[in-house]
Amino acid sequence: MLDGEQGPTKQKAARLVVDLAATADASEFVRIEHAHVSGVSVITGGHGLRRFLTDISGDPLGKVAIPTTLNSAGCDHEKFGDMGIDHPDFLEQQFEIVHAYSELGIEAILSCTPYDRGVDSGDGIGSWSESNAVCFSNSYTSLVTNRESGLSALATALTGWAPYWGLHVPENRVPNILVKVDCEMPDSTDWSVLGDWIGKQAKPDWDLPWGPMPHITGLPGASFEMRKALSAAAANYGCPMLWADGLTAAAPPVDAYQGELTFTRDDLDERYRDLAPKGRVDLVVIGCPQASVGEARATAAAVRARMELGEAISDQRLWVFMSGHNHDLISADGTLDLLEEAGALVLRDTCPEVTPYNRSRYNHLLTNSLKAEHYLTSGLNHMPTSVAPIGQCVAHAFDETLVEAPLPELGTQAPKPMATAKTPRTGDFESSGRGLPSQSEWSVSGRALATDVPITYLGYVNQDTGVIEDPGHPLDGTAIEDTVLFYPKGSGSTVAPFVLMGLVYNGRGPKAIVNRDVCPLTLPAASLLDVPYAYGFDADPTLEINTGDEVSMTLCDDVVTLRVDSRATED
Repeated sequence: MLDGEQGPTKQKAARLVVDLAATADASEFVRIEHAHVSGVSVITGGHGLRRFLTDISGDPLGKVAIPTTLNSAGCDHEKFGDMGIDHPDFLEQQFEIVHAYSELGIEAILSCTPYDRGVDSGDGIGSWSESNAVCFSNSYTSLVTNRESGLSALATALTGWAPYWGLHVPENRVPNILVKVDCEMPDSTDWSVLGDWIGKQAKPDWDLPWGPMPHITGLPGASFEMRKALSAAAANYGCPMLWADGLTAAAPPVDAYQGELTFTRDDLDERYRDLAPKGRVDLVVIGCPQASVGEARATAAAVRARMELGEAISDQRLWVFMSGHNHDLISADGTLDLLEEAGALVLRDTCPEVTPYNRSRYNHLLTNSLKAEHYLTSGLNHMPTSVAPIGQCVAHAFDETLVEAPLPELGTQAPKPMATAKTPRTGDFESSGRGLPSQSEWSVSGRALATDVPITYLGYVNQDTGVIEDPGHPLDGTAIEDTVLFYPKGSGSTVAPFVLMGLVYNGRGPKAIVNRDVCPLTLPAASLLDVPYAYGFDADPTLEINTGDEVSMTLCDDVVTLRVDSRATED
């Protein structure tokens, strides 16, 4: 494949797989049983995704080598009119993306919950790139997968091989945070709050090479929906797996945890107070990740109680998002009929966070999911979003006057600064690191942009300008264009590489990237678009380099040399 004997598409994929293997210090490759590829919606993948799919299309040999499924799209094409999407050429572009993936041999299930339709390959290894699915599968099923990016999962699907590294290796599947739950958790949204809360507690000086991997004690028995809500919200902050006593396999023992946390009723109540709707709700969205049959039935039960009082939902103020698989199931048991009779809009093949909302109609959402809240409030939709259990969500769908205060606005409160250990450095600095096998030699110099806080590309880096838009982040408001960019690793959505690729295609990307840790969310874009990339330095460059330093880097004989030419005061 590297020699091009199986066509240019597989050659590119093989080159990326080899680069990933080298950065991971993998000693071997492993056959993969199943892949799940993310990066489907027009608003998540954007220009970078469409341009890349065009680049690899038209190759008759460019077909996936293993069973591969596709993540959720940005709309239900059959109910596109009901959704009121006001985005130029959105439906045409969405068809273009899905068709391109299908031409590669990928099954377009258009679902972010592949684990909710029986995908389980025994003791095999998968390559999944939907963050909530990664956490769920590693935590509750026998399918082991690293937290792949959309690009690395696609490269694995095309070749059938992946580096044997990360969570593939049993010794790496160990908890690094201990969480004691000291309160009752009767509602699935409680579990969503817990997962998000855990991620928010992680400190930058904790050693979390594979992301937060908590061992949670004190949880009661849990439904499928509770386990799903917990893992999905934890994945907001890069959690690839978790252990919960009585719910998962027993957590392996560790000598010490990076941190120990206790989640109390006060913590839960405080988050609900913060997340409660403070103004009129325009739209209620359920199903992020896509709703299970149980969630749809719970929503229908709450709806039925209001219908029995003679009430109805006006203006389709309740949207329920589902996979096509589960949509067919609730169509057969009468749940779909009940929801639609009440005035709800039940959508398939899409989910709340990847849908572009019509801002002339919707400017405040209410949901039962912290995963939805995390991305809807980001630059992806930048929309005020409140959170409540399903029963309260349904109540707001029926009665828009429950909170009659003005619409809430984002950014009305000063954001809490993200923890950073950076201090200005002086004097000369030189360090050696590593590059990519696909990049044999390069030399680059320029102004450094440096942080020890991970960068979340999807939703928190403007896809048009390259400006970091993450309130509380040390680099909030700063453009990455034409900089030598230093950060520990990427975080958040596995669609990150497509955002970075779009910026590079449009001339808004960095001239070089340095990561402290191997970053499967950053490396693929650098590999495929030949952006100089370095990692594995003797000293942590995210701490040693100041923003504003003039730096130079060269790659020669597989060694990257980093030097500071002159020091500047950190911006």
